[in-house]
Amino acid sequence: MPTSTPTSTRRRLARGAVAAVTVSAALITGAGVAAADLSQAQLRSTTDSYLFSVSLNQFQTIRGQQPYANQLDWSSDGCSHAPDNPLGWNFLKACYRHDFGYRNYKRQSRFTETTRLSIDNNFKSDLYTICAGNWACQRTADVYYAAVRQFGNS
Repeated sequence: MPTSTPTSTRRRLARGAVAAVTVSAALITGAGVAAADLSQAQLRSTTDSYLFSVSLNQFQTIRGQQPYANQLDWSSDGCSHAPDNPLGWNFLKACYRHDFGYRNYKRQSRFTETTRLSIDNNFKSDLYTICAGNWACQRTADVYYAAVRQFGNS
């Protein structure tokens, strides 16, 4: 019966290490290929879905993952020159989605006064969702909405 020598043990360990590196490289390379770029039509549809079809909480989850980061602009300055948490209401998630809409519609060359109104109206709806029926919160949301309608295109 053959016995293992230190040399054959080292060879098996070396082969195992090479195999592990090869598999890891294949997984990393494969992951890069799996995230292929979207066509322009798919990009627009995906942007619209993230902006208008998913809930605000779902958008936050998606934003945390930042899919298609090479094609979509996930940057945000929060609620711009207004507080992110006026009077204790956290409007930040709504501001993130609003920024996503403006930035990506501009990037996709489809930012018009009509699409701007849709994005702004969605912002107001998101703010009202955050307010959950609280009258004072909704009046604060109305001020934020009026501000984006007045200054959002500048």
